[in-house]
Amino acid sequence: MPGRKKRRPLLRRLLHACFFILILVRPGSAVMAGEGEDRTVMNNEPKRSALADMNNLKITVIFDNNPFRPGLTTGWGFACLITGTEKTILFDTGADGAVLLANMKELGVDPAVIDIVVLSHAHRDHVGGLKDLLAVNHAVTVFLPRSFPAPFKNRLQQAGVQTTEIDGFAPICDNVYSTGELGVDPIEQSLLVHGGTGIVVITGCAHPGIVKILTRAEKLLQADKILLAMGGFHLPEKSPEELREMTAAFRRLGVRRAGPCHCSGDAARRIFAEEYGEQYIEVGVGREISGNELE
Repeated sequence: MPGRKKRRPLLRRLLHACFFILILVRPGSAVMAGEGEDRTVMNNEPKRSALADMNNLKITVIFDNNPFRPGLTTGWGFACLITGTEKTILFDTGADGAVLLANMKELGVDPAVIDIVVLSHAHRDHVGGLKDLLAVNHAVTVFLPRSFPAPFKNRLQQAGVQTTEIDGFAPICDNVYSTGELGVDPIEQSLLVHGGTGIVVITGCAHPGIVKILTRAEKLLQADKILLAMGGFHLPEKSPEELREMTAAFRRLGVRRAGPCHCSGDAARRIFAEEYGEQYIEVGVGREISGNELE
């Protein structure tokens, strides 16, 4: 019938439209977030788990521009080793591979025990030591933000290094997570260790904003307590008044202990030490922080 023939094209168009709508809203699809938040948030987020025993956790600062233990070399940058979790993790690699490996040797750390390297962002003071580390341990898996420069990722691929690219909130191993990509320029990820009584947040430089990172960490792991925030807080240009407001924000977020280092600035370290008192943790190269100190 003539009328039926006219309706068929319209029916096909309606069916096609419904099909594409279903694709756009399918489970697990990525949703872009606002500036400074996750680059993507996945609907099928990973299952969260916590360390059963915080006593086994140990964080050792391998590379930093602040001294702590005599006999170690300082340098502009940051790297720390996390042990006592499912995998042994090196977070960032500092700026200089020779210094990184020399400090490891002095601290009695065998590079071969490292299972995973997590890179916070693409600045040299956080990735500069990777090449030398890979020369002595090529079996690591490197977790890096998806936004890393293509030439950097290509070199790792050509060298046969196993890599995992991170965009949204993601597990690194049991009880350890990435915040996912935060910020804009540079884009950065931070590391979260989920303990039984709270979380540990480790930052490279905190370019997206340290308070924003901590707020995001609480939401991601559904925790009401941050046992420790440590790493570079990127606060060298803040006034004393701004820094005291920052410590107050830490307190409101329930941050029990603070350990600013690297790019945080001397004024920030001094004011955090004054405001946190016995709960301040001095961080420098060679500093070891055990899980039982945090509970």
